[in-house]
Amino acid sequence: QVELVESGGGLVQSGGSLRLSCAASGGTFSKTGMGWFRQAPGKEREFVAAISWVRNGTVYHGSVKGRFTISRDNAKNALYLQMDNLKPEDTAVYYCAATERPISLVRRGYDYWGQGTQVTVSS
Repeated sequence: QVELVESGGGLVQSGGSLRLSCAASGGTFSKTGMGWFRQAPGKEREFVAAISWVRNGTVYHGSVKGRFTISRDNAKNALYLQMDNLKPEDTAVYYCAATERPISLVRRGYDYWGQGTQVTVSS
């Protein structure tokens, strides 16, 4: 059983930055694919970014590519999402997720989820 706890959300002005963290416990983190998703009010939860445990390969949603960076520290069992040049449309609850697959880009591909952290970007 993998447990995930996100932190680092908050309120930031448009153009600002935030760094989200996800602490993982249980399982073998170094052999776990990890991802970030987000859900805005009234919308479906959507893929943001993912990182494989195989050579740390990364994939991003087109709307965040070039602004967000996903990374992991296997020694600390931690996942990060550096978010720069934030926009009001990035406002959402951000979720950390873990998969037993090397990587997944879809919600149903993940086996474990955190409780989410709120990110609000003001214009």
